[in-house]
Formats: sequence, C-alpha cells, structure tokens
Amino acid sequence: MAVPTYAGPLERIWYYAFRVLCGLIFFFLIAPILIMVPLSFNVEPYFTYTREMLTFNPDGFSLRWYQDLFSSESWMTSIQNSLIIGVASTLIATFLGTLAALGLSRSEMPFKGLVMGLLISPMIVPLIISAAGMFFFYSSVGLANTLPGVILAHAALGTPFVVITVTATLVGFDHSLTRASASLGAGAGRTFFKIQMPLILPGVISGGLFAFITSFDEIVIVLFLAGVEQRTIPREMWSGIREQISPTILAVASILVAFSILLLTTVEVLRRRSERLRGMSPG
Repeated sequence: MAVPTYAGPLERIWYYAFRVLCGLIFFFLIAPILIMVPLSFNVEPYFTYTREMLTFNPDGFSLRWYQDLFSSESWMTSIQNSLIIGVASTLIATFLGTLAALGLSRSEMPFKGLVMGLLISPMIVPLIISAAGMFFFYSSVGLANTLPGVILAHAALGTPFVVITVTATLVGFDHSLTRASASLGAGAGRTFFKIQMPLILPGVISGGLFAFITSFDEIVIVLFLAGVEQRTIPREMWSGIREQISPTILAVASILVAFSILLLTTVEVLRRRSERLRGMSPG
C-alpha cells in the first residue's frame, strides 16, 4: 500500500518509520533462527561459525549432522514417539474441542463465560503447575510413565486451541441454515455433517494444527510424565544439551523450524479460506 497523496510530511515520516520499526522487530525475533540454521551444516562439531563458513568455503559445510540424526536410534525413536503422541493427542483434542465449541455457540447454553474459562484454563495456568498436578493424578491411576498418559496430557493442553479457533469460526455462522435443514426433515447428524461441518472445517483443521504444534513442542509435561520409552524430540534435545553438546540438535531444530513454517502457512491458508466461505473477505 503506497503513501496516500494527501499525506503530510509527518504522516509520510511515520509511514516509513513504522515499517522500519516493524522490520527491526521482525529481525529481532527471527535472528536466532537465521543464525541456527546455517550452523546445522557446520562440518566441525562446534556451535560457532568457522573460518571456512564465514568465507563460504565448501569445505566448511557438511550434511554430517543430518546423517547422524537419521542414523541414530535414539533420535529416530524420539521422532516416532513425537509423531504418535502428536497425532493421537490432536485427534482427541480436535474431537473434544469441536464438541465444546458447538455447545458454547448455542444461545441457550448456560454459564458460557464460566465454561469457557474452565476450558481454556490450561493455556492460563503455568505449565509447571499443570504438569505437577497431572503427575500426582496420573500416578494414582497408573498412567504415569505410559504413552496413553502423555497422550491424554497433551490432549488437555491442545483442546483450548481447538475451542478458541472453532468458536471464532462459529461467530459468523448463519444458524438459519441449520433451521432450514431441520425444517426440511434432516436430522441433527445429517445437518451437522452436511451443513455445519463443511463451513467450520477450516477452523477445526486450524485448531487441530495448533494442538499438534503444541504437543510436538511440549517438554515440561514430558519431563514429569514420560518414561524412558516415551522420550520425544524436545526431551531428546533437552538431554542432548545437558549431556552431550552436538550440532545434531541444530539439525533437528532446523527441521522443526521448516515443519513449523509449513504448518503455520497451512493455518493461514485455511483461515483465509474460512473467511471467504463465511463472506468475511472478498474473493
């Protein structure tokens, strides 16, 4: 968007200064990633730029740390655990969060504010408190140090994201469509899958992706609840930093950054599609 022709000198100065300020803030946030990714190709086992890397000498770059990642049994096990836990907890969180959002969207729902506050409380309560509470509760029911226990814990953390995104999608939902469906003889199930679900599906998928990212990146709950067999990628990275400093961690982090960018791009595409379906944006 260009500067308006009627803008005065101060407005023009602010126009460019604001964009420069936003660029500096963005650089401040992205600089650690920009530094980390090239280091994952370092041929030396150091966390610093070598002379060859600074002079762009090909001898200073290597894929050895990515090869170490995919040839390591512990890393591959942690990747497998993260995928299993992430997918399973996302499915549970998406199912529960969507049901909760549908209930909260109904006008006759009592105590909406209280229920909503309880549902999103895992986002507000400090994670260390939630982890400690889950540890004592799951220990008493035999779910500590088990894969189902970690999955249920991550599902509890991911459900609020699904509730928020689906609830935001339902804000612009035209409920006259469901009433028209009922008047034509369709049951509640047919109305949901044929009318409601196609319109709120972008919000459901967006919430599920946020829940998956939350599970994939979570470490505090894993430290409390997971055993040796349930080590995830963040847990393995934490152990690697404490026990054995290796640029393999940088290779894993670079892959996770690329994976996160892909997921967030998908979320943004789905958000725009949802707005178009609900008539909230042009085209």
